[in-house]
Amino acid sequence: MRFLPASDTALLVELDDLAQTTALYRTLMERPINGVQDMVPAARTLLVHYRQTVLPVQALITALRNRYAQAIAAGYEGNTATGRLVEIPVRYIGEDLADVAEMLGVSTQEVIARHTGQPYLAAFAGFAPGFMYLAGGHPDFHIPRRKSPRKRVPAGSVALGGDFSAVYPTDSPGGWQLIGVADIAMWDLNRAEPAYVQPGFRVQFIDAAKAPMHVSLPPLRSPEAQNTLPTEGHDAPPTLPQAGNASIEVLQTGLQTLFQDAGRYGMSSLGISPSGALDATSLREANRLVGNPVGAAVLENVLGELRLRSHGRVVLAVTGADAALSLKTAGGLERAIPANQPVGLNEGDTLIVGRCTAGVRCYVAARGGWDVEPVLGSCATDTLARIGPPALFKGQRLGVGNSVPPAQLQAVHTPEPNTPGRPLPRPGDLVTLDVVLGPRTDWFTPEAIATFSSQTWRVTQESNRVGIRLEGAQPLSRQRHDELPSEGTVTGAIQVPINGQPVLFLADHPLTGGYPVIAAVASHHLYLAAQLPVDSRVRFNIITPFFDQG
Repeated sequence: MRFLPASDTALLVELDDLAQTTALYRTLMERPINGVQDMVPAARTLLVHYRQTVLPVQALITALRNRYAQAIAAGYEGNTATGRLVEIPVRYIGEDLADVAEMLGVSTQEVIARHTGQPYLAAFAGFAPGFMYLAGGHPDFHIPRRKSPRKRVPAGSVALGGDFSAVYPTDSPGGWQLIGVADIAMWDLNRAEPAYVQPGFRVQFIDAAKAPMHVSLPPLRSPEAQNTLPTEGHDAPPTLPQAGNASIEVLQTGLQTLFQDAGRYGMSSLGISPSGALDATSLREANRLVGNPVGAAVLENVLGELRLRSHGRVVLAVTGADAALSLKTAGGLERAIPANQPVGLNEGDTLIVGRCTAGVRCYVAARGGWDVEPVLGSCATDTLARIGPPALFKGQRLGVGNSVPPAQLQAVHTPEPNTPGRPLPRPGDLVTLDVVLGPRTDWFTPEAIATFSSQTWRVTQESNRVGIRLEGAQPLSRQRHDELPSEGTVTGAIQVPINGQPVLFLADHPLTGGYPVIAAVASHHLYLAAQLPVDSRVRFNIITPFFDQG
């Protein structure tokens, strides 16, 4: 066993194979360790999230060693494929099929024969809900990932990566080799069991050209139809405010406005990452100002230019990025209002959030909460997994004040006037982010590790809730060039694809990834990473060195 730092609140346990990983994961599920918050199993690793205030890292390592010894003594090691068998018909028309055949030195028909020749085992979930890593295929299938991942892989794509096969459940980025298309929806919240394939299932791929099948499941829907609530332009209207209650009318959304809360935890077994507000500090502060529980749902707006009209009396608060705020009354009078303060709106008043001048994300809380239906226990919108409420749209009416029970409301909090806020970056600013090295720092050359912390990295336009693509003059070079089996990743992880340009993962990141992570942003600077504008510059400050405890 190896123990590697994954962040200041996560540890990566590396084992020899999938059987050992399964044994450790099983015993930890049956007998949890106090202080462990969540786990993400993978091919031969187990990512363990923990509370450092309850469980110091050395105490965690000792406890994990003991649990593993107990698992082996109990005979947990093993990997028998006895679960439910499901069949997936595939149209083998993937754009990488010929390339895979060339890699293997065989015909495309032989690739198809090998892919359909034996069942796979659904080993673990990751990357996105419904994305199952399928193990146990043909022994010659060890297929390298693409040098640079695609920005969009269509839903239903059947792919090979490393020792695994998989079916992409939604449109998403991806670096696997595409060999075909399956028309079965792998993830659908309208089904009693949203995941068509679950850990422990056996999967048999069928060549649809030779043995077409009819299945009882609904056909693969468009990404828009997979949203759990209707979006603008669909026939079904959004949930309307209850009669007689206050509501907010959306006059202007800006670039994007989503519902977010503290996140959706404990669902890694379904391939679901926590998601939630990117700037958790601003989420908590906005709710505190209006007297809500700190994790209640808020509006997360990108780059400002948001307009909200009140129907009834409401109390709102805006935190996060710097933007000019004003209140326009029903009579047409407009006055500036301060940020980070509760503000009361009367019938017909409009809250106006100007364009952000520093930072990129604003947060709007409403006293009593926003009336939005939770999905899988949270109101957070996961943009990669497409779970949760859809983005707000012009003309939408949002109910206010019914989601937080009155007994949980606190007094409205008004800070002292002129209380300085957190300084947030502007385009061109240099931002220093504290990082913890690991878990795969040793995959990079000493020169690359030095470059990582000494070089300035530019924030590119390819930035969203999933992650931020960074660009540096000198790419990071590896000293190991073999394929990394997919393993769990954390919010703040800095993953380095083959092109050497880092990607900083944010809250909607894939649960697992197959490129080495050189470091992770410290938890106290995640809010700052969430507020990085395009063309700002980043320098990484190493606060915890890499360690490898065998």
